[in-house]
Amino acid sequence: MRPKAHIVDLPVYQPGRPIEDVKRAYGLTDVIKLASNENPFGFSPRVREAVTRALPLANRYPDGAATALRRALAAHLGVAEEALIFGNGSDEIVQLIARAYLAPGTSTVMATPTFPRYKTNAVIEGARVIEVPLKDGRCDLDAMAAAVTDDTRVVWVCNPNNPTGTMVTHDELAAFLARMPRNVLVVLDEAYVEYVTDARFPRSLELLRTHENLILLRTFSKIYGLAGFRIGYGIAAPAVIDALNRVREPFNTSFVAQAAALAALEDQAFVAACVQKNEEGKRQLSDGFVRLGLRHYETHANFILVDVERPAGAVFEALLRQGVIVRSGEALGFPTALRVTIGDAAQNRRLLEALAAALVEA
Repeated sequence: MRPKAHIVDLPVYQPGRPIEDVKRAYGLTDVIKLASNENPFGFSPRVREAVTRALPLANRYPDGAATALRRALAAHLGVAEEALIFGNGSDEIVQLIARAYLAPGTSTVMATPTFPRYKTNAVIEGARVIEVPLKDGRCDLDAMAAAVTDDTRVVWVCNPNNPTGTMVTHDELAAFLARMPRNVLVVLDEAYVEYVTDARFPRSLELLRTHENLILLRTFSKIYGLAGFRIGYGIAAPAVIDALNRVREPFNTSFVAQAAALAALEDQAFVAACVQKNEEGKRQLSDGFVRLGLRHYETHANFILVDVERPAGAVFEALLRQGVIVRSGEALGFPTALRVTIGDAAQNRRLLEALAAALVEA
């Protein structure tokens, strides 16, 4: 069987290595994973209770409209219920956007390096991909706006950007949106929005009121700690949501995932505590990298991209042998860097100690 010619060279997404896999491969019993930007503090205790209550109904199809979660999330965000769409992680909404708006003969603009699924899904749909290099690790909005052509249908802005953790400000984004043609959909991926403490960060819900060609992507995978449940969401004008619903599978989010997300949303005290702990961990790692003489981007997320000033693969492997999993920058467009998830205090301390030894070994 021969697949479509234009997908045969697409790279297969490589996630962070599983803990059990590293244990087996290196004969280890104690491994920590700081590779996939998961919440090291788990999830709200309310989630376990909600999932337990939901399990007896697992023989039924889920509510395709996610009615209860939709109602609660709309109230939490202050948006209309019809402004929301849910997906199997926000990754699926990236796929829905590409499916609904991109085709051969169209183009799409994105930064590079950035979250790779934008490009992958655009290539699958046969669109021409226009990549604009980051500037000082940030999305270069001026250059991205200049790259838009008559056939451009979608522009992707990851903010904070993955893998750099950098951000563009409200004023910068507002000026960028003012330059966008009305027939170009701007996708603002805010997977890490809850971690941001900088007051200059875009007030994106406010921008939605005046830009019907804007969609926000958010997720329950990061600060809410529900990565394994796979549930994310988009916020946009009803016309955009309607287009995406027309290409969405009917039961794309499970009943259990909806229940977990609803319970997590109700516990904003847990979210606030995670923000505080992340800020403490951010300072701990940042100070540690400085002591090691390593440069890193100022991050607004729950991960840090640090330049180890040598091929990242060797340092990555040396860390694995010590039972510490991070992401090598080789696959992320930064061949001498590591992307490190901010862990709890003990995990961060272990990472810094292991990294000091790995730098010598590598």
